[in-house]
Amino acid sequence: MKPFVFINMAMTADGKIATANRAISSFGSKDDQDHLLELRATADAVMAGARTVDSADVNMGPGPARFRAMRIKRGLAEYNLRIIVSRSGSINPGAAIFKHPFSPILILTTDAAPKSRVKKLRDLADKVESFGDREIDFPAALAWLHKQWGVKRLLCEGGGELNDAVVRAGLVDEIHLTVCPFIFAGREAPTIADGAGVSNLASAAQFELKSRRRVGAEMFLVYRARVALRPPNSVA
Repeated sequence: MKPFVFINMAMTADGKIATANRAISSFGSKDDQDHLLELRATADAVMAGARTVDSADVNMGPGPARFRAMRIKRGLAEYNLRIIVSRSGSINPGAAIFKHPFSPILILTTDAAPKSRVKKLRDLADKVESFGDREIDFPAALAWLHKQWGVKRLLCEGGGELNDAVVRAGLVDEIHLTVCPFIFAGREAPTIADGAGVSNLASAAQFELKSRRRVGAEMFLVYRARVALRPPNSVA
């Protein structure tokens, strides 16, 4: 058993989620920001990578009262769980998220994370759990979230390396993309899915367009998984 996993990302027309120097990483309109909070209002938990959490003043919470009311109306807790992913445990202890204790913070890491880092994180987070030796075992991690924390819907908000990992593991059910009218370019600029990637088309995760709508200068697209991606080294 695993949660329903859906990704939400805003990207430029050329697929970037930040400039090459990461000086600009927030460029969506107010409609896009509202869309993000509306999606959070459907999720039991929100997940992001350490760099995403460190790079901005984010708390990964449900936002203003009207969005919390949406959650309550759906039978969810007023505040969602918050999950940070870092295989090395390299999360800034001074990150803004730790200054907002309104809901549990869970950290997923690996056995490769130095014990000194893990100890500091245990003082900040509600739970620090290791999955895997050097790379995070996401199927095991998501099964744990489902069983131990009751996570039925998990919203992943990047960045690109985290998105790549859960997509390659065949765990993503749906992708929400906001296409914004900018071109950042730059070979070092992060995209919606970086990381290891795949080496051939046969290994690519396949999605089909579920819906599309235009709001002002932005396009809101929803894709659903068509063929589950077989994890690397698995047997057919």
